[in-house]
Amino acid sequence: MALKNPSNFRDLAEHVSAPLARGTLYRSDHLGALDEDDARAIQALGIQRVLDFRGVTERTAAACRLPDVTVHSLAIEPTVVQALDQIRSSGRNLSAEDAVFHMEDTYRSFVRASTHRFAEFFSHLLESAEPTVFHCTAGKDRTGFAAALVLRALDVPEPEILRDYLMTNELLRPTNAASWSLPAHVVNVVWTVQPNFLQAAWDEIDANWGGFGAYMREGLGLAERERARLRQLYLRPHKA
Repeated sequence: MALKNPSNFRDLAEHVSAPLARGTLYRSDHLGALDEDDARAIQALGIQRVLDFRGVTERTAAACRLPDVTVHSLAIEPTVVQALDQIRSSGRNLSAEDAVFHMEDTYRSFVRASTHRFAEFFSHLLESAEPTVFHCTAGKDRTGFAAALVLRALDVPEPEILRDYLMTNELLRPTNAASWSLPAHVVNVVWTVQPNFLQAAWDEIDANWGGFGAYMREGLGLAERERARLRQLYLRPHKA
């Protein structure tokens, strides 16, 4: 879809060859800056449910402008810009390597501190397959990890999961670095996705949960019955 804003909006089935049902799960950047045309285009998809990973201040600053939907808050407060700003305020020059480290640590923290939010996310998905959009602010980190979890839970091959994840770098319109309190070379890291960011989360799962299977069962509440329902809801029926 050619939307002016959000620019990082896409059908989760679009960039994978696995038989995901189209027109069911969409990932996006925030829906707080929609104009009438973009709102109308998204409404035409039949979106009924919005799952919002943004923190309190983010939601207050840009409330969802998509009418006639049910919005569920799954708040994960942003930390990376705040951490980098604190380093800069201490008088130390920030490097791109600092940005990479804190981006990777953000993904590790998704596993360490926010697994319960992603479990809530799956509980909503298990209720029904009504057309749903899930998003954060840029639709790249909290949303990117959520999308990767869904795809991995549905046994999508990891190269395809990574391809969807990296599509953000092609779709998300760059921000104006001058409007940030951080130097441009740091913003250029923070405003993109890298394979090592997502890998940091997978490594944290392996280190703390003993593998993705245990994380699904014990962290996300996805035992085999729940995974079977996910497949029933979000995969196209197999044609003999």
